[in-house]
Amino acid sequence: MKPILALLVGACFVLALGRPVLSQDAAVHTGIVVELFTSQGCNACPPADAFVGELVKRNDVIALTFNVDYWDYLGWRDTLASPAHTERQRSYAEAMHERRVYTPQSVIGGRLQAVGSDRRSIEQAIQQLQREATAPLRIGLAREGNKVLVSLPEGVPPVEAKIWLVRYDRVQEVAIRRGENGGRTLKYYNVVRELTNVGLWRGEAMEIAYMQEDLTKGGRDGCAVIVQQDGHGPILGAAAMDFTPPS
Repeated sequence: MKPILALLVGACFVLALGRPVLSQDAAVHTGIVVELFTSQGCNACPPADAFVGELVKRNDVIALTFNVDYWDYLGWRDTLASPAHTERQRSYAEAMHERRVYTPQSVIGGRLQAVGSDRRSIEQAIQQLQREATAPLRIGLAREGNKVLVSLPEGVPPVEAKIWLVRYDRVQEVAIRRGENGGRTLKYYNVVRELTNVGLWRGEAMEIAYMQEDLTKGGRDGCAVIVQQDGHGPILGAAAMDFTPPS
């Protein structure tokens, strides 16, 4: 997935001077990150896709959808898929010592995995990580005028952590014409369209500033910031911002 250069050029790293005031027209939430790896060519995926639609309404969870491309050969090319999503899923499999990748798969907090339609297992994983997160990294995410400000507090991470900027579409509705889901119209929620590594966090207080027009370029209407060990290890903290009201 190619990053938009304007996001990187427009980002400004400075020492955090305090938390900015949140605009009332932007919804911000933090919580456990649930990543669903799904495919339009997988007939077992629609229940998992629908479950994400429920998770995105919660304030204690950041649910994201990653469409993968390895089922495209079955007769339908996934219109939302990216090889980068497949690579991310394979990196998780390697880190978790899994021998294969599959859909639908959910990765919870960068640490646990479950079948994406297995609500009970996913809920249990969320609750487990909530109990264990005694001091999660609290990421500030707020709008100030036409800027979006990301603030990271001072801390002591176990290891060097990557900062991911995620830009997503809150809802995508797709008519599937061929393949296992041919003839169906499916809805996807918080669909990741760009995942960009924007820097490293080594425990220092810092702030990153973006122009909102860069974050919403191409019709994107949501963004998230994830701080994660090794880029595909345990997630230390995350925050998400929706630019449009819920539909």
